[in-house]
Amino acid sequence: MTMPTTKIMVIRHAERPNGAQGVMPDGTPNPEALTAIGWQRADALVGLFAPPGGHFTDPHLRTPQAIYASGIAHHSDSLRPQQTVTPLAEKLGLRLNTDFPKGDEAALVRAATTIGGVVLIAWEHEAIPEIAQLILGGNQGIPQHWPGNRFDLVWVFDRPDQSGMWSFAQVPQRLLPGDSADPIPLG
Repeated sequence: MTMPTTKIMVIRHAERPNGAQGVMPDGTPNPEALTAIGWQRADALVGLFAPPGGHFTDPHLRTPQAIYASGIAHHSDSLRPQQTVTPLAEKLGLRLNTDFPKGDEAALVRAATTIGGVVLIAWEHEAIPEIAQLILGGNQGIPQHWPGNRFDLVWVFDRPDQSGMWSFAQVPQRLLPGDSADPIPLG
């Protein structure tokens, strides 16, 4: 019997080109890839979600047992969500699930809430509030949009037992210079 999903952590993909050049791991320019700072965040996320000795910087965080990132589709060629969590998936020896493209958030949430254990999702920021609404069954108590300049938060949804309700918390990553300690305002 599969253990129920007890925690879902959602992050925005790491930094994207905004006047800076996106690059592939081999240095080849690609506008759909992370920037150099984005690659730094992707590497730093390994220590956030799989810290040495299991000493997490925040009690809401855990090491994921399943990792999802938006897949490539005809309406979204972005490699950034996958690139953001690939170093962590490799460190943990997990298969990165890219079965759900942007626009298929309902199917993503159905899969994530039933796979069991602890789940991490890396996604495009404009759809993260929709993912939160689907997990919680409504939009009360969550921010209604994710600001375009924020790459530095983890939204955490906890359900201590399968019959219980999901709770919501925002955890600042505090991984890179300039990361904010402030949550996204509600409303």
